[in-house]
Amino acid sequence: MRRVSKEKKKRIFEIIQIGNQEDWPSRIFDYFIVAVILCNIAVLFLETFDELDAFRPLFKMMENVTVAIFCAEYALRIWTADLLYPDDARPRAVRRFLFSFDGLVDLLTILPFFFLSGFGAFRILRVARILHLFRINTQYDSFHVITSVVKEKKNAILYSVFIILVLVLAASLSMYSAEHAAQPEVFRNALTGIWWSVSTVFTVGYGDIYPVTLLGRIMGVIITFLGVGAVAIPTGILSAGFVEHYTRLQRMQDAEAYKRSSAAILVEPDSSFSQRTIKEVETMHQICATALIRGDLVVIPEDSVKVQPGDVLIYMKL
Repeated sequence: MRRVSKEKKKRIFEIIQIGNQEDWPSRIFDYFIVAVILCNIAVLFLETFDELDAFRPLFKMMENVTVAIFCAEYALRIWTADLLYPDDARPRAVRRFLFSFDGLVDLLTILPFFFLSGFGAFRILRVARILHLFRINTQYDSFHVITSVVKEKKNAILYSVFIILVLVLAASLSMYSAEHAAQPEVFRNALTGIWWSVSTVFTVGYGDIYPVTLLGRIMGVIITFLGVGAVAIPTGILSAGFVEHYTRLQRMQDAEAYKRSSAAILVEPDSSFSQRTIKEVETMHQICATALIRGDLVVIPEDSVKVQPGDVLIYMKL
């Protein structure tokens, strides 16, 4: 009986995890969850339309049903956490799931329904699950690339954030010095100008707080230009990181492709390669010669070079 229970638990785990093309129950469950997520998010938006007040009981029922499904799925994922992390003891496996990205997303989309009604927008996080369900989040997808680049460039990003923080504080202090006498109720102290400095450094400029003196406006222009450069620093770091990551990935893929397609052959006297030019050999065998080893020499495989007996021809299959 215990063995049957374990088999059932394993089967439930396989169904609620991302299914493969052959496992139809799991695939159907994936599409079902996608439909429930989209339905829940649609209700979240439709409830804001006053014109649809007549349908509020229907929206409430749909919300209750979809949240109940989310709760059941969340409970099943906690129950099968030891299968998700087979190398860990059950308590540790449950903790790992609860504090994983998926576990936190599931929790944040359920809690607002019960306790945090003002945070219903967290339910939109469920969209991230759709990326998992359709296998968009694979080994080299956007999420993986972003996290990898941030980890690789974390020191440079921290330095740039520190520079922005220093600029914000310096801008706030400078604007206090220039504007306090003219606007004592707006720039009461050095810290009250942080809101203005943040919106200016990030080139938003909401207009609710602004300098009125000539010196303050000149400083505002300078700080705006400095903000453009400061905000561009982390953007450039991340952009360079993405280029490096994809370049490295492309090289790895090219190297793997070369390993799979390259081959070498020792040319025998009676071989069809012998006494033929590289161009003839390539045309006859549909290959691309990459190197020709003749004794201790590496010969560049130009079209007119003749292949001799004893040569080692390295080529790629076309």
